[in-house]
Amino acid sequence: MTDIKITLKDGARAPSYQTEGSAGADVSAFLVDDYVLSPGEWAGIPTGIFMAIPEGYEVQVRPRSGLAFRNGITVLNAPGTIDSDYRGEVKVILINHSKVPFTIHNGDRIAQLVVQKVERSSFTKVAALDETERQSGGFGSTGV
Repeated sequence: MTDIKITLKDGARAPSYQTEGSAGADVSAFLVDDYVLSPGEWAGIPTGIFMAIPEGYEVQVRPRSGLAFRNGITVLNAPGTIDSDYRGEVKVILINHSKVPFTIHNGDRIAQLVVQKVERSSFTKVAALDETERQSGGFGSTGV
């Protein structure tokens, strides 16, 4: 288990796993006033959470399936990445894909955090790449 140190603004909720098998820990909105997200609008919703993620890890911000399915609310840059050297407040970029306004209340669970190990790579410039069966085929090149 990876230990991520957090601090919270007064009254903010710590990320929490809802079941033993949950891969993501739910995070909640930390708002003074309700926020109405209009259709097609996106906004950075504060959580009141600050983290110290160990080097070699990232925390991914992912949508909550229930919000997406029932309300058309999702994370705009899913999955968002929180790098190990970031120490600012975690904010979640939510977008409203529905046709009706959606109200976010303080304490509403708005996203989930998934901790992932990452490996840095080197990028080496070469004259040519090795050939594959697929080559440059992309975006549906293997069928619908």
